[in-house]
Amino acid sequence: MDKKKFTFYYGIILIAVGLGVFYRIPTVMPQVATIEFFSNKLGLVKFCFYVLGIFLVTAGAMRVYKNYK
Repeated sequence: MDKKKFTFYYGIILIAVGLGVFYRIPTVMPQVATIEFFSNKLGLVKFCFYVLGIFLVTAGAMRVYKNYK
């Protein structure tokens, strides 16, 4: 597999993982709330999860876009 195809498929995987993060946040947050250390910081944890998902989707989209450019 050449580098161009690998970059394209890697971008697709990054986008899928980023969307998976967005999908899992509502189900994981109640579990995180049970941890005593994070119970007071749920807003920060949720913000960090959303930023992680945005970074993953953006990085994947950039790789896919650069592949066709």
